[in-house]
Amino acid sequence: MNDKIPMTGGPVAASVLEDLAAASRILAAQGVVDAFGHVSMRHPSAPDRYLMARAISPARVVPEDLIEYDLDSNPVNANGRGSFLERFIHGEIYKARPDVMSVVHSHSPSVVPFGLVGVPMQAMFHNAGFIAAGVPVFDIAEKFGATDMLVGNAAKGVALIEVMGDKDIVLMRAHGSVACGPTLQTAVFRAVYTEVNARIQHYTVSLGGGVPIAALDAEEGRLADAVNQGAGMRAWDLWRSQVHW
Repeated sequence: MNDKIPMTGGPVAASVLEDLAAASRILAAQGVVDAFGHVSMRHPSAPDRYLMARAISPARVVPEDLIEYDLDSNPVNANGRGSFLERFIHGEIYKARPDVMSVVHSHSPSVVPFGLVGVPMQAMFHNAGFIAAGVPVFDIAEKFGATDMLVGNAAKGVALIEVMGDKDIVLMRAHGSVACGPTLQTAVFRAVYTEVNARIQHYTVSLGGGVPIAALDAEEGRLADAVNQGAGMRAWDLWRSQVHW
């Protein structure tokens, strides 16, 4: 961490902070995160900053818990509040991907197996069209050997984004996954529907008995995802109405 505390990127509208806090609670309500996991968003007026809650269970986040970070993941205004060890996931993705405005890291249970068995995740239905572009798997052991499995520094964050490339989702072997989007709402939508899609794929494989799966191809996925960029707000509006503090 730098000895010098970076300057703030400036004030953020209360409604934006409320939405980011709500996103944590939505992800918990939808079964994507439990006591662990986190969501961030790029600072709306300072692209070299991002916002994320202090180290707290997602279902408990309120706007006052939010901390600003620079892209090296140094806190700007922590004021004694603890930070997530894996904040480097967020900072390094924002550095490498200017198109990404929000990042979700989770350990959703139906998704984890796909990082363990070499079976690729496929887009089972239109709401998960973004998956058809491909879902790479980051294995931290390939570069760092035996670890605690956490992306707890910048070097590990860089290794993760090198595997992720331009995809919207990356799996993390024996750990979880990361979902990204051009908006907070889209990142949340993708994180939720990655978990839903994983469940459907489990069911489909069980029903199919080895029969090839008629999943979305890359072009179908692209077309479906383009629609979901707008239609997905219907899901956000519903989920947002259901969380309170």
